Parts: sequence; C-alpha cells; structure tokens
Amino acid sequence: MRELIDASTTLALLERYDRPGPRYTSYPTAVEFHGGVGDEQYRERLALANGDADQPLSAYAHLPFCEARCAFCGCNVVITRHRDVAAAYLDVLEQEIDLLAAALPDRRTIAQMHWGGGTPTYYEADQLARVFDRVRRHFTFTPDVELGIEIDPRVTSATHLQRLRGLGFNRLSMGVQDFAPEVQKAINREQSYELTRDLVEEARACGFVSVNVDLIYGLPFQTVEGFRRTLEQTLTLRPDRVAAYSFAFIPWMRAHMKYLPNDALPSARLKLELLALTIDAFVDAGYRQIGMDHFALPSDDLGSAVDRGDLHRNFMGYTVQKTPDMVAVGVSGIGDVHGAFVQNTKKLPDYYKAVGAGRFAIERGYQMSADDLVRRHVISALMCGFRIDVPEIERAFGIDFSAYFAEEIAELTAADSPATDGLVTVSPSAIDITPLGRLFVRNVCMVFDRYLRARTQGPKPVFSRTV
Repeated sequence: MRELIDASTTLALLERYDRPGPRYTSYPTAVEFHGGVGDEQYRERLALANGDADQPLSAYAHLPFCEARCAFCGCNVVITRHRDVAAAYLDVLEQEIDLLAAALPDRRTIAQMHWGGGTPTYYEADQLARVFDRVRRHFTFTPDVELGIEIDPRVTSATHLQRLRGLGFNRLSMGVQDFAPEVQKAINREQSYELTRDLVEEARACGFVSVNVDLIYGLPFQTVEGFRRTLEQTLTLRPDRVAAYSFAFIPWMRAHMKYLPNDALPSARLKLELLALTIDAFVDAGYRQIGMDHFALPSDDLGSAVDRGDLHRNFMGYTVQKTPDMVAVGVSGIGDVHGAFVQNTKKLPDYYKAVGAGRFAIERGYQMSADDLVRRHVISALMCGFRIDVPEIERAFGIDFSAYFAEEIAELTAADSPATDGLVTVSPSAIDITPLGRLFVRNVCMVFDRYLRARTQGPKPVFSRTV
C-alpha cells in the first residue's frame, strides 16, 4: 500500500479529500437524528418488529463508567470512583431490559450482543453476571450467537475473564491505541505491552474464540518508526481481529481534547502514511482487510465473510450476523428497529427518570424513507466490500441505477474526481474502489449521501476529518 503513495500523489489527494466526513456506522448519520422520535414512536416500531418472530435480534448495552478519562475518547462516559453511583445504574438498566422484553413478547432470540462503554469491566464480575442473568431471564440466544464485550486491560482481571467466559461471552475487544510511552502519556492511557499480552493469553486460556485489539493512528507524538514498533508488538499477540481507527480530533464536541498537545498531532500526510503502514503490516502478516479500518485472520468469521459476501455493518461495527433489527439499552444507546433509528438520552438523571416512570428514555431518532434505504444499502456495500453491484441494487430496490444516481455517477467521474484520481472504477455493472481508494472510502461514500450534499457547513465541523 505504501508504494502507492508518493509525495506528489499524497499532497494532491489530501488537498482534495482531507475534509470533514462521516464514518458511516449508520445512514442517515446520527447528526440527522431529531427530537420528534420518542417513547411512543419507539413502541410503535417495536410492535412492528415483534411481528417478525422468526427473526433474531442484535442487542447492545452501554455501560458508561470509567475510573479516568482517556484524552482521545469520543464516547459517552461517566468518570467516577464512587462505586455506589455505578451500582445504581445497573438497577435502572435492568428495568429497561424488562421494558424491552415486555414490548417484544413474541421475539426473544438474540444472535449478537455486545457490551460497550465506558468500561464494562469497571464493574465487578458478579455485577456483570447479574445483568447478564437479567437478559437471559427474558431472551434466548442462537446456537452461533456472538457475545462480545469491551474491556480495559488496566482494570480487567483473570477473574473477570473466567466469569465472562463462563456466562457465555465468546468475543473480547481491548483497547491498545499505541504502545509508545510518549503517546500513552499524552493521551492519559498508560498500558504496557506485557499487561496486554498477559490478558490476551488469559483470554485464550479461558476459551474466547476471538480477541480484538483496537489501535488508533493520528495521536500526539506518533511517528512512522514508533507506530511500526506498535504494529510489530501487536502482531506478536496474534489477535484474531484488529481495528485501526483514525483519531477523531473533535475538541469542539469533546472539551477534554482541547488539552491534547495540538502541535504534536500528526499531519494529514503522516496520518495517511500511518494508515498505509498499518494495512501493509497486517496484510503481509496474513490478515484480511475488512472494510475501512478492520483486519481479521482468515480463520476468524470476519475473515471468511469477505469471500462469502456476508459482511455487514451496524453501530457495533463489522459483523457476520445480519439481523434486521438492533435494540439498545443504557444511556446514549442507539437502536435500529424496523426502519427507524432511536437513541436514548445521554444524561443519567433523564435516563433514570424516564425508565423509572416506565418509559423508554428515547431522546431523538430518525424514521427512514425509501430513498434512505437505497442509499444505506449502497453506502454499506462500499464500506463492507468496496464494491457496488449495480444489477443487485436494481433487483433489490426496483430502480434504474444509472438514472437514480445520475448526479452521483457524474460526480464520481468528472475532472478531479475519485475516478480520475484512481480511487474508483465505474462501469455499467459495478463501481469498484481501488486499492488506493480504500484509503479514502469515506469520501467515496460521501458522494451518495443526500443529507451531506444538502448540509451547509457551520462555523464548526460536524464530523471529524476523513484523513
């Protein structure tokens, strides 16, 4: 990959494509959510979803508590060392699980469940088991269920892993970001290679079938040589999956990011080099590139999903479980139910008040149109497989692709466009993203985003930069 980037190409491409843009964990993106969707509208969608009794669900639970804030973090977290505050949250979370089960009396099978945060392992193993038991009281799991949880190696013990595996969790995701001490100090995330290695070994000894490691490029003080060492150390762990995210520097949305050393952040050109270095390192080590920013061993389900065409994407990331609906519990949790997105409030007091009154704490959402569904499918195809199969889209939605997307095709193929820059190839039967274009896949997706086309940029960007 790095041989595709020379100085002149890099500068020309960055000039055209390094701009704010979505990551497309959903379409329409969350910035289109509005307050016209609440408890009533969510219940209506759940009632419709309940009619698909033979279809399994995906489920997400948000556990927002952390002992300390990582300076790079853009998640909805609550920082406290007061364990009683965090314990009270579990009481309300269980009440919400009860509400959800009552709204889905005929649809109680889960094919994928993920617990994120925050730091789920902020809680003791017994507390996590208690919440799991509440889920299991109401819902059953498919034989091939994916049960995943995010962990922070700094607060996760062998007891945690043993208990989680005993409950049935089979996938772990742990943050690393970068092993370089100077980078870790700058982002308030000091975590040794040895600590991470020992936890990976313990997870394998416990029987977890898949271990994911998160890396981030674009952090303060990162260099090509330093990040190469991090990649080499990560490869010695031989994780089943790796997520390598571009750092979303959004200090206008996350005030704590203002304290990062701004002058030590890598340039866009260096970030592009770090991404290319990452792709080369994992592909050369036998990993399959999965969509925009993930890698998986061929033995992992994600790795084989590429060949089968079974890769999908939702708010939990890339997955092989294609479920028509995803429900979420906990503050800020986002569900995707029967053609509508719904999001819980991000504020603990509002969440407690709503659930305590027997209401879903939905603060905002979005009900999709027929056009949204077409564009969502197209963008997902690009994010998952780097390819739009034109006849497949036409059959699925009953459209003439070239007529429906005439404006988008013209934009892709004009002068100084993704096609002329070598990022995509366009034919009557397909639109394919080239190896070089994979570095700019978000930009290609943006061409098909009707809302982004209409959005007027305000004084502060809505999205992080694409490079």
